[in-house]
Amino acid sequence: MRLVGPNGDNIGVVPRAEALRIAREANLDLVEVAPNARPPVCRVMDFGKFLYERSKKERQARKAQAKVEIKELRLRPKTSEHHRDFKVRSARKWLEKGMKVRVRMLFRGREITYPEIALEDLKEVAEALADIAVIEKPPALEGRSMLMILAPAKKKK
Repeated sequence: MRLVGPNGDNIGVVPRAEALRIAREANLDLVEVAPNARPPVCRVMDFGKFLYERSKKERQARKAQAKVEIKELRLRPKTSEHHRDFKVRSARKWLEKGMKVRVRMLFRGREITYPEIALEDLKEVAEALADIAVIEKPPALEGRSMLMILAPAKKKK
């Protein structure tokens, strides 16, 4: 097997017994790094320390990830224009903070027979927020509601 030393230096191709002896002398573990290589590659290292550092890196990566929060606006086809504008102002604040906004138009009773009214309202909401948002998912009918998802637009420099 090809052996890599504790400092990362290449020791070369050595028999398994020799590799184990070198690892024991260094008071470290012999870890198989590339089993499919010809010959297999092993490394002398502290395996516990390696696992700890890897988990630490994963935690840091998760912490650095941006958590995208989705806020929801609920409207109805009969929602007044003033009330809709009031809700659009809330959506504008959320988009400026970097959150996504799901606009849901709820239908009750026979309102579902006129989806074009809801579509028109959703388009007006999208136009009102066009300067700071892009449509991530266009309006689509899902059950007894019509959904549209808006995402914050990339800032121009």
